[in-house]
Amino acid sequence: MTENISVGSVYVAAPGFESVLQKELERLGVTPAFWHGRLAVCEAPPVASVWALDIWTSPEIHTIVSIGEAARLLKSRQRNWSLVPVEFFRRAALIVDKLPPVKAASLVFPQLPPTSPLGGWTLLAPDRILFSQAKTSPFPMGEVKFVEDREGPPSRAYLKLWEACTRLGRWPVQGETCMDLGATPGGWTWAIAKLGASVTAVDRAPLSQSVAAMPGVSFRQESAFGLEPRNEARVDWLFSDVIAYPERLLSLAKRWIEAGRTARIVMSVKFQRETDFAILDQFAAIPGARLAHLFHNKHEVTFFWSENGIF
Repeated sequence: MTENISVGSVYVAAPGFESVLQKELERLGVTPAFWHGRLAVCEAPPVASVWALDIWTSPEIHTIVSIGEAARLLKSRQRNWSLVPVEFFRRAALIVDKLPPVKAASLVFPQLPPTSPLGGWTLLAPDRILFSQAKTSPFPMGEVKFVEDREGPPSRAYLKLWEACTRLGRWPVQGETCMDLGATPGGWTWAIAKLGASVTAVDRAPLSQSVAAMPGVSFRQESAFGLEPRNEARVDWLFSDVIAYPERLLSLAKRWIEAGRTARIVMSVKFQRETDFAILDQFAAIPGARLAHLFHNKHEVTFFWSENGIF
């Protein structure tokens, strides 16, 4: 299949979301020539994708006659490479052994992403290598991994906030004000408070006692959708990981933006069944917005917004 293809882009799907990425690419007019594991290999040039964890923007396919030749080919382009293991694991491991070592240590949040160039590669066959010197994510396969806190947060949802902020290269700091809508049990509130920012958590259910007792945390037991943004004090960050229909979340985001009561928004847009691409188009059409499916997301997309387009 790969003999006659001129590859133009490769998209890395999150585990279990290959079909969603396929549908998104087809909507964008890009039909994968073939899939290799979680890699959607396309002949068309790269396009912006919400559901891809990573995009290889300068892919090449080469015939290789030996392990040494594969390693020399990669090293001739740049130093740092990350393998996407799909098949031919032993042969791929032997190639890795001949490449300079690349540390893929888990991040200690808050920490900026790596800045060194990192390419991606995989074996399509024992004698066929697919690689890209350039890709959109500085992480192997676009997977942002952290040194986790197993004791402090009341849920693992904090990892989504950590990843969102890491991708932005910006997070709440001491002196900034935040509101966390639909906060209970308090995973995001915990993460914000740990950064030293002030956070007001809003939910109809009580917040975890350990989180409610943290310095800088205040709690309002009411509905996130019942708030009138125009009656609220302006905040630096509006966060929301609330479970709700995407249409309600779109309305909620627009109300806060139109009221001018926040400088930034980080919001999870969750789907209960099929992915609603049309509603995502409406989120994306908001000036200053961007969308991304995070590695720590489930069937959801993170909506980012800034009033000046800069975080």
